[in-house]
Amino acid sequence: DEEFDELCFEFGLELDEITSEKDIISKEKGEEKAKGASDTVLYKIDVPANRYDLLCLEGLVRGLQVFKERINLPKYEKVIPAQGEGQKLIITAETVQVRPHAAAAVLRNITFTKERYDSFIDLQEKLHQNICRKRALVAIGTHDLDTISGPFTFTAKAPSEIKFKPLNQSQEYTASQIMDLYRTDSHLRHYLHLIENKPLYPVIYDSNGVVLSMPPIINGDHTKISLKTRNVFIECTGTDITKAKIVLDILVTMFSEYCEKPFTVEAAEVVYPNGKTHIYPELAYRKEKVKPELINKKLGISETPSSLAKLLTRMCLKSDVTGNGNNIEIEIPPTRADIIHACDIIEDAAIAYGYNNIQMTIPKMYTIANQLPINKLTELLRQDLAAAGFTEALTFALCSQEDIADKLGMDISATKAVRIGNPKTAEFQVARTTLLPGLLKTIAANRKMPLPLKLFEISDIVVKDPNTDVGARNYRHFCAVYYNKSPGFEIIHGLLDRVMQLLEVPPNEENGYTIKATEASAFFPGRCAEIFAKGQSIGKLGVLHPDVITKFELTMPCSALEINIEPFV
Repeated sequence: DEEFDELCFEFGLELDEITSEKDIISKEKGEEKAKGASDTVLYKIDVPANRYDLLCLEGLVRGLQVFKERINLPKYEKVIPAQGEGQKLIITAETVQVRPHAAAAVLRNITFTKERYDSFIDLQEKLHQNICRKRALVAIGTHDLDTISGPFTFTAKAPSEIKFKPLNQSQEYTASQIMDLYRTDSHLRHYLHLIENKPLYPVIYDSNGVVLSMPPIINGDHTKISLKTRNVFIECTGTDITKAKIVLDILVTMFSEYCEKPFTVEAAEVVYPNGKTHIYPELAYRKEKVKPELINKKLGISETPSSLAKLLTRMCLKSDVTGNGNNIEIEIPPTRADIIHACDIIEDAAIAYGYNNIQMTIPKMYTIANQLPINKLTELLRQDLAAAGFTEALTFALCSQEDIADKLGMDISATKAVRIGNPKTAEFQVARTTLLPGLLKTIAANRKMPLPLKLFEISDIVVKDPNTDVGARNYRHFCAVYYNKSPGFEIIHGLLDRVMQLLEVPPNEENGYTIKATEASAFFPGRCAEIFAKGQSIGKLGVLHPDVITKFELTMPCSALEINIEPFV
C-alpha cells in the first residue's frame, strides 16, 4: 500500500484512501446497512479533472506502466473498412433543434470478461458526469453490433411516435411513457430535463427500424451488450462536437486493448444533413515543439534536452530532440485532449521530474509578507492557552444539523447555519455555527483518558449574512471546555480572566469586559453568563445543561466558554 501510494504521488495522483465497500456503506449509512457487503480492499484514487484517460483501470495501468518504463505507449490505429462495408450513421435535419452532433466507431472482435465489462460501463458513467456535464453536452450509447444492421439513422421525432423496449425493461413504451417511467428512477431522473420540453426527441434507428437509443436518456434493450458481445457499435451524440470527439477517442483508446488486434479501432462514417461526410474516430496525433530552455526556466531545473524528452515520454508524450538539441518535438496522442498549450507539456515534465526534486530557491522578487492580524492573534492566544494547561483540538468545520441545533436545544432555523446542498454523509450537513459541538464530540471520543479533560479550539465558524457578496460570513471563535467530576465553573471563569489579561482588557464596564447573568438553551439555568466587551456581546460561559451532556454521550458535568475574538484584533 505504501509503495502504491508513493507511485501515485510521483505520477501526480493522490491515493485518497484505502477502504472497502463495507467501510464506505457503514460510513455513509451506518453499521446495520453494511452487513454482508464486500470486504475486498478498494483504492480510492483522486484523478485530476482534465485527465479523462486515467478514469478507468485500463488507462490508469497503462499510464503507470509507461511511467515506470515497463512498456512503450501503444500506437492507436484506426482501420478504415473496404468501400461499402463500414458502418454509417446518417444525421437528419430534424436533430438540429435538439442534439445536432454525432460521432461513431466500432470495436471489432473484442473479448469481454466480467471485470472488463464493468470497467467499460463505469468509464462511460464517469465521462457522463465529468466532460459530458451530466450528459448535457454528450451522451454515449454502446450497442451489440451483431444484433442490428446499418446504416443507422440519427433523427428526431415526436415523443408519441417513438416506441421501443428500454434497457432492462420487459415491455415496449412510447417516449412519453418512458419519461414517466424514469421520473422516479434515482439514476435517470436527473437527465430527463435535457429533452423533456423539446417538441421532438432524438432517436437512433438501424436499417430495420430497431431503436438503438433515445439519447441522452436510455438505450434500447435489443442492442444490450453482454459478456458474449464480440462487436461493439459506439455512438456519441451531443450539443458539442469537440467534446463528443474527445469522449469517443477516450472510449475506443481505452478498450481497443481487448480487441483481437489490440489498439485498433474500426472507423465509422457520419453523414451530415448537408451531405458532407466525416470519418470517426479522429484519433488525431499532432506534433508540438517546445524549447528545452523554456522548460528548464519555467521549472527552475537544468536538465539536458534528451533527459527532458525522456521525462515527457514517461508521461505518455512521446518526445524526441530535434535541431541539434534546440527543440523537443512532442507527439500528443489522442488520449491527451488536456494538452492545449506548452504549459501543459511543461507541467507534465515537472511531474515526471518530481516536484520534490526541484530545488527550493528564494524568488527574485522583493516583497515582504505579513501575517494576517487575526491569525497572528490566534497564534499568540494558542501558545498561552496551552501554557494554561488546556489541550488544543482541531475539529471539522462541517457537522450534522443535530450537532448545532437539536443537541444544543435550539431550532435549526435560529442558528443561521449555511447548509450543504447535497451532503455526502449525515455527519457533514451544515457549516458549524459554534465550536462547542466539535469539542464535546472530541471529549466523547476520549472518555477513557484521565480526568479532568481541558480542551480548547480557535477556529472559524460560518453564519448566513445577506449583506455580504457571498451571503455568508466567517467569525474567528475561541471555545474552551472543562470536563470533570465537578462542573469547574471557576476554572472556565478563570480562563476567561486570563485571556482578557493577555488581551489587556481590564475587568470594568467603561473600557473593559463584564459578565452578566443570562439564560441559554445549552446551559444550566442560573449557571450561564453573557460576556460583554468593547460595547458588544462577545459570547457566553457557563455550566452545560445535563440534556446537552447526555446527547453528546458524556457522563460528567462540563463547563464551557465561547467568545468571538475578532473585536480584539
